[in-house]
Amino acid sequence: MKNTSQSGISASVSESLAWLEQEADRIIRASVRPMQDGTAAFPPQVGIGYEAFWLRDYAYAVEGSERSFSDRELLDACRCFVRALRADGAGVDCVKFDGTPIYQPGYGGMGENPVADGSQFTVAVAWHTWRRTRDAQLLGEILDPLVKTLRAVPLNPETHLVRIAPDRPWDRCPYGFTDTVRKTGDVLFDSLLYVQACRQLAELLREGDRQAEGRQWEEAGRQCAASVSTAFWDPQVGLFRAATVQCREHDLWGAAFAVWLGVADAAQSSAIATYFRTHYTAIVQHGQLRHLPGGVYWEQGFIPDTYQNGGFWATPTGWFVYTLDLADPDLADRTIIDLVHHFQQYGACEWIFGETLMLPNYLSSAALPLAGIRAMIDRRLTMNNMPKNQ
Repeated sequence: MKNTSQSGISASVSESLAWLEQEADRIIRASVRPMQDGTAAFPPQVGIGYEAFWLRDYAYAVEGSERSFSDRELLDACRCFVRALRADGAGVDCVKFDGTPIYQPGYGGMGENPVADGSQFTVAVAWHTWRRTRDAQLLGEILDPLVKTLRAVPLNPETHLVRIAPDRPWDRCPYGFTDTVRKTGDVLFDSLLYVQACRQLAELLREGDRQAEGRQWEEAGRQCAASVSTAFWDPQVGLFRAATVQCREHDLWGAAFAVWLGVADAAQSSAIATYFRTHYTAIVQHGQLRHLPGGVYWEQGFIPDTYQNGGFWATPTGWFVYTLDLADPDLADRTIIDLVHHFQQYGACEWIFGETLMLPNYLSSAALPLAGIRAMIDRRLTMNNMPKNQ
């Protein structure tokens, strides 16, 4: 019998969480590289390899392990990414250590236009920085640029969803953890990020005493969320699709993230959790998750069974267990324990496939799962403390 506390969390899960928090902190601190202007950059992996400061990976590191950063590091990094916004408001993929902004993945070589998630992650970085530092000077500096960058997100005016033009040879890359996937039409994950960014920007605007604008962005987020629930949902399978034109495969990461954000409604969340439980052995290795259902590959993607087209990733594990817990708490716990055991043996890799282990000491793999795991624990504690007749 496992030892379970009143919060519904086993000692093994508590120990795994404590270890992962320490490991995330270790990896983040080991990754730091100085930029030419003195800003402390945190590339996606420890060591030489990623020779720039990547926006989304940094946002995920802060989200999961905020304690690993000083206020000064957070403020400097936020200003770095806000300064790097293009004149039209487009957000970056990464910033080189000399300060050069790069708007397309592959150091500028992938797609005609800026990556579809740069604006959303710029807002996320600003939001996390403000929540931690409460720096009024920073807030005054960044509100107008943040409004401009979110207005630069390419939206379908009819659906309010993020859109990648299907009538161009290669309009732009989607969400960076699928930047090798040629999605077109309205796209799920970038739309979910837009919902999140609208909520975050609305909060920042209210903090800056701009309530009317805050309400406008809250409404923009609601419109986008409502469209997500209808445009991508496949009730026959119980998952969301990744896009509406090309690469319409069912998106496991996106489904879990939709539950995490509260964009999926109760019935959808239950269906997704049930799918995860039923298909667990085909979609999870050592606590790490494929992008797509077992045996499924992107219509236009990377080499099968590698990287973003069949590799197993730890980055989404927090959203995954938060969702799976709705259907099978014991299996969610086992996933966390399996993840940490694998990390203890082989390191927090970018992705794995069987015996293939790619890029250990990867920041988002160690850090981001912490946010979902903690939220899962908090939800269980809340449920356990509710009166029995509710």
